[in-house]
Amino acid sequence: MVDRDLIVKKADSVRKHVQRATEKSNTDLHTFLNDADCQDIVLFNVQMAVQNCIDIAAHIISEEGFGVPGSNNEMFYLLEENGFLDRDITEKMVKAVGFRNLIVHEYGKIDLKQVFNAARNNTNDLLEYLKAIFTRLD
Repeated sequence: MVDRDLIVKKADSVRKHVQRATEKSNTDLHTFLNDADCQDIVLFNVQMAVQNCIDIAAHIISEEGFGVPGSNNEMFYLLEENGFLDRDITEKMVKAVGFRNLIVHEYGKIDLKQVFNAARNNTNDLLEYLKAIFTRLD
């Protein structure tokens, strides 16, 4: 059975990290590109927000017996197949996981303009994901 308290705790963490990333990216691009501390704060908080979304997916999949996903991306497809997410949110979460992987594993050089734009324009995708999860659970 899905542990609602765990989901709520993880969701609160997502919201906190999204808020922090949004606050620190609420500047102009030039300022962001010249402030290493701001960059680090945004990178960390985006990474943690996405990771908590992954953790929520993993918990639901495990507790509901949806199978064994082969990757983090596959978790979101499993949630879609089982009525938790629609295609649009699934694709947004797959992109978020890819972005998180770029941050965590530092594949090549991280494009700070992309980080800035993601923090300003795409963090609401994570909140949309939470809304879909809670809609399905309630």
